Amino acid sequence: MLEVVQLFKCLSDETRLHATLLIYLEGELCVCELMAALNDSQPKVSRHLAQLRNCGILDDKRRGQWVFYSMAKSLPHWAKTILETACQSNKPVLQGFQKNLKSMQDRPQCC
Repeated sequence: MLEVVQLFKCLSDETRLHATLLIYLEGELCVCELMAALNDSQPKVSRHLAQLRNCGILDDKRRGQWVFYSMAKSLPHWAKTILETACQSNKPVLQGFQKNLKSMQDRPQCC
């Protein structure tokens, strides 16, 4: 079960925080989408996603060649409230990342 200290430790890195908030807003994203949105390399994004999965914040699901990440189904309500508040407080930054995401060409189909 996710503890408060563990959540904050996992989100203490800016890349992990931004990736988590984007996934929270978008519902589901793959590594290549996060690379485009955050303007980061595949190894860096993948490493942070693995840490978030190990923390119990994200779930992953393979569909063909793509692995999609979403919020963990077991994420407690209090953690979702924290993420919602963080999204509201970081709106301008997240809007920039969402703009990058929307301009991505050849975006994989999530469904």
